[in-house]
Parts: sequence; structure tokens; C-alpha cells
Amino acid sequence: ERTKYMKISELKILICDDSILVRKKLTDILKKLGITAVNEAVDGVEAVELYKEYNPDLVFMDIVMPIKTGLEALVEIKEYDNNAKVVMASTIGTQSNLVTAIKAGAYEFLQKPVNDEDVLKVLNSLIKE
Repeated sequence: ERTKYMKISELKILICDDSILVRKKLTDILKKLGITAVNEAVDGVEAVELYKEYNPDLVFMDIVMPIKTGLEALVEIKEYDNNAKVVMASTIGTQSNLVTAIKAGAYEFLQKPVNDEDVLKVLNSLIKE
């Protein structure tokens, strides 16, 4: 059972994206918000491994990735931890992915490029739960 967080800065975040630029941008946004516990995965396989290792409070997951897609990783993470909070991010064919992601248990869906406001909104709703 997760403890309830009072402050955004106490959250543990996992970023999963095959683009180093996207990961850097998200990490920068999170650091600006005072979050220091940020881990990065480059594909869906690594995302599942790191989720099990770190048990993050929130995952930002790209959908389109090599080896294992974000949707496949989402399904595996939810099987491992039904309470996992996974935010899916995508630019391509968003509508079809959106339905699949929600059915698979995605916490939220962000349109790329992800911006500061989107991230803050998700984090705020997470800590209010």
C-alpha cells in the first residue's frame, strides 16, 4: 500500500522513452518541481524491470518504442502492480492508442510534446488522491 504524499517533491518518477531528448525534457520539468527521485528507461523491457526495482509513484510512458511498446509495458506493469499509475504519452494515432491505453489501465494520457502544465496537472491530481 502506497503512502499518501503531501508534496510533489517527494514523488518517485520513472520516465520511459526511447528518445533521450524527451527524457531530458521531462527530467528537467520534474527537477524544476523539486523532484529528485527520477529514473529513466529507454524501452518497454527496461521500464518493466525498473518499475519492479524502484516501485515508482508515477510512470511517464511513451507508446511508440522499439523492442517492447509502451502499451505492452503498461499491461505488464499493471499485472505486476494493479495500483500502478502509468501516464501514456504519444503523438502518433492518438485516438486508437488512447482507447487501448485506457482499457489497459493507463492513469492518464498526454499528447506529445509534453509541457510543464500537463505534467504539473497530472502530479497534482496524483497527490490529491
